[in-house]
Amino acid sequence: MDTSALLNEGQGSRAILLLAKSAFAAAPHGEMARLAEMAAGFEGVTAVQYCFSEQGTPSLRSALLELRAEHHSEIVIVPLLLPMEPSFRNWLSKSLRRWQAETSGGWPPIRIASDIARSAHFERLLGGLIGDIAQEPAVPPAETPVREGSLVPAQKRRVLVCEGGACNAAGADVLWCHLRNRQKELNLRNTGDGTMTAKATCLGPCNLAPVLQVFPEGAYYGGVNEDAIDRIIEEHLLGGRVVADFAYEPTGRKQRLRGTLNR
Repeated sequence: MDTSALLNEGQGSRAILLLAKSAFAAAPHGEMARLAEMAAGFEGVTAVQYCFSEQGTPSLRSALLELRAEHHSEIVIVPLLLPMEPSFRNWLSKSLRRWQAETSGGWPPIRIASDIARSAHFERLLGGLIGDIAQEPAVPPAETPVREGSLVPAQKRRVLVCEGGACNAAGADVLWCHLRNRQKELNLRNTGDGTMTAKATCLGPCNLAPVLQVFPEGAYYGGVNEDAIDRIIEEHLLGGRVVADFAYEPTGRKQRLRGTLNR
């Protein structure tokens, strides 16, 4: 069978997944689409997708599942992040292993490109940006600011997602992305009592990572994954019932993560 036939059957094909942090408006999506079109022109690339690790659609998980269904022989994740957190590759690798274990049927090899700033080509790029600075307009002086009013949020529920070191290493960013995307899809801000979501620097029980806390009950959830978040949304945020399978009560004693919820 010739090379073109192999590519048509998804064999010997390389899929590129461009990974950015977040996107809140149409402009970042347009920019990512432009970069994807650029990457599609490189030799050996047969498919390109872009995704977001914290907020925006498609999420990293959904983009990977889509590429997996296309039966590529290899998926290469290219993080477009500066600076890259030291724990980034750690939590990304853990999340990839978890998703592969949760989905039957096999996966193609998944590789992660190196940090952009450590690339041998980055110095030339940086020099080009600095060399082109004369073409950019100077920032004008500030005008007198206009004082604007703000609405106080009416939502009664709050979900705090821990972003401490242990939780980040356990994949808190990808779970934050899943929560925020579901919040938008289900219109959670205006559904039921209304829900606001926010990040917290640390919620305390690091050995139960990743951790989130739901108010007004103050319920702690540990070892959560995407399925757990979906249940917390349906049963707790919308149904008003704490999900016992993932909840941890303040017993006054140290607790270990139950079972294999996030392994």
